[in-house]
Amino acid sequence: MKRFILIFVGLLCFTLLSALPAYSASLLQKAKSGDAEAQYYIGRAYYDGNGVNKDYKQALPWYKQAAEQGDVVAQYLLGYCYFFGEGVQQDYNEAFRWFKAAAEQGYAYAQYSLGNCYYNGEGVKHGYKKAFRWYKAAAEQGLADAQYRIGICYFFGEGVKHDYNEAFRWFKAAAEQGYAYAQYSLGNCYFNGKGAKQDYKEAFRWYKVAAEQGLQEAQFSLGICYSNGLGVRQNYKEAYYWYLISYRNGYTDAEHNIYLIENILTNQQKEEVQDRVNEWFRTLPKK
Repeated sequence: MKRFILIFVGLLCFTLLSALPAYSASLLQKAKSGDAEAQYYIGRAYYDGNGVNKDYKQALPWYKQAAEQGDVVAQYLLGYCYFFGEGVQQDYNEAFRWFKAAAEQGYAYAQYSLGNCYYNGEGVKHGYKKAFRWYKAAAEQGLADAQYRIGICYFFGEGVKHDYNEAFRWFKAAAEQGYAYAQYSLGNCYFNGKGAKQDYKEAFRWYKVAAEQGLQEAQFSLGICYSNGLGVRQNYKEAYYWYLISYRNGYTDAEHNIYLIENILTNQQKEEVQDRVNEWFRTLPKK
């Protein structure tokens, strides 16, 4: 019933736009003169639409010029563009090459992305051990995404000896940074007593923080807790509430649980909960 989420996050380290110089004639002139930092900034200006029309194709050659001079962020972003086909035809081999260049300079986001390439066999031969090595390099720099992935590797014994205690430790590190998948996974550890003493109250607590961030699996797990009185007082209305939210977020496994709860609640109770669910989705931040 409980499962961990394996994802490739299209992670881009966006500096706050206000902290980056906008496109300008003077910056362009500096970039044309060969200044790597200026080349990176011009590329970012095109990528973000900062002072100029957004244009991924125009961003790419500036990233490349800066990357070829060793600018680590430009190398990473160039890899990102190749990986996702932004401004250029998708090419995992080129993405891998540029992620590796930045990773070897110690750039955490590139190390994490390189780990993903090895983990998924994208641009390079699949290899859990090499994936683990690069995830760990990024995790030790505090990158929550990588800490979560290290937890996954330890939990399933991928590229490293299976160890629930280490999995728990890394899930906790990422969860405390607010990483929803890690919060959900930490909840699973407490729920199932893997890497930590079984504690339904702690499981409920971590499911709730992940659920409130919109993670459908955690929302479903909250429903389980409320349905069965695990870590919280049994409450069928609350169970119904979280099952409905998870289902509307795409978690189709909740359908059967919704059916069971609907046979327990009165029509009035169901309508009250459905109104609350509608309000949840009305008040979601616009993306």
